[in-house]
Amino acid sequence: MKICLALSSGGHLSQAYNLKSWWERHDRFWVTFNKEDAVSVLKGEKTYCAFYPTNRNAVNFIRNFVIAIKILTKERPDIIFSTGAGVAVPFFYVGKLLGCKTIYLEVYDRFDSPTLTGRLVYPVTDKFLVQWDEMKAFYPKAENWGQVL
Repeated sequence: MKICLALSSGGHLSQAYNLKSWWERHDRFWVTFNKEDAVSVLKGEKTYCAFYPTNRNAVNFIRNFVIAIKILTKERPDIIFSTGAGVAVPFFYVGKLLGCKTIYLEVYDRFDSPTLTGRLVYPVTDKFLVQWDEMKAFYPKAENWGQVL
């Protein structure tokens, strides 16, 4: 199985990295920002750089949509996984068009309101995971995976 982990650096990367026992068993590649924390954490991992900032930045959204097409048609992953944020959106939609399965894990620090990214990818996510039962009020088809951090 081949996994694309498409996520922002910082806390989003930390939460995904905590799932190492899952993703390390599979062929994988990462799509994140070219920032110091991501470069150091992902040293030795196959990594592609996305454009940032992504929050409400239409130009970078379009740029990331274009790289999603290029990367996903080249790599052909079976699964696209993300913990957010904005970089996940173009990868989930392009991936869905290419027949990829998508898994989204809503971030740990959200227990009383959904994230913008979560709301945007929810319609195309095959498995939507939350870390708090309270989040199922916003995402009815979600599964509670418990705390990842």
